[in-house]
Amino acid sequence: MDDDLYRDITDFAHDTPSWFQHLAEVWTELGLLLFGVLFIVAWWRARRGDPRALAIAVLAPLATAVAYVCSELLKSVIDEERPCRAVSGALKPLVECPAYGDWSFPSNHSTIAGAAAVGLALAWPRIAALTVPMAVLMAFSRVFVGVHYPHDVAVGLVLGAVLAFVVVRITTRPVARVGQAMRGSSNGLVKWFAGPGPALAPSPATDPAAYDSPTMSFRRYDAHHHPGHDAHRHDWQHHDPQHHDSRRH
Repeated sequence: MDDDLYRDITDFAHDTPSWFQHLAEVWTELGLLLFGVLFIVAWWRARRGDPRALAIAVLAPLATAVAYVCSELLKSVIDEERPCRAVSGALKPLVECPAYGDWSFPSNHSTIAGAAAVGLALAWPRIAALTVPMAVLMAFSRVFVGVHYPHDVAVGLVLGAVLAFVVVRITTRPVARVGQAMRGSSNGLVKWFAGPGPALAPSPATDPAAYDSPTMSFRRYDAHHHPGHDAHRHDWQHHDPQHHDSRRH
């Protein structure tokens, strides 16, 4: 069944105009570059956000790298031959068939695309409308040019997306603490990388006094506030005017 779908897609690819075929060839690699640019933009935006936002922006490309490594490990275990060599009766691929030993399952490009799309969506939610279609198109292009089965790219997309989500969610909190520490560093380069954004808000577990009871809503801390100031102002406002006049006499 997958062989038939592969043949159908590659037959369709050969029926498209030559300029479209070249566009698909370029997109399989250009998409990776575009994801890299978006990672940089997301990090730059997050430099002015809180440490959690910075952590997610930094973790997005790292999670993508983890997904790629996992994809390579699966390739080395499964050893699936490329369809451009294994499927009988299929037309010649639009690009050169990868060398023997460069296995097919799962698709590295699709894994990277799925991970990058989810990582960027977590760091910059509004851009999901761009990154998710980008990832799907990149995955499809790998079948279109003839170097992957449809199941290679489908599994790659899911694998990358799940791994990126898990890695970012698990590591955001500790990385956010590192980002907060970096913003207080005396090293100029480290401080520049972390950006000028605000520090983490204190939590009830670490600073109970920063919250009002019983709602536990956050109370803004005033560096110049002293516990006795409110009481002093209260006493002054309720001072007996007659006593004040008696002192004048």
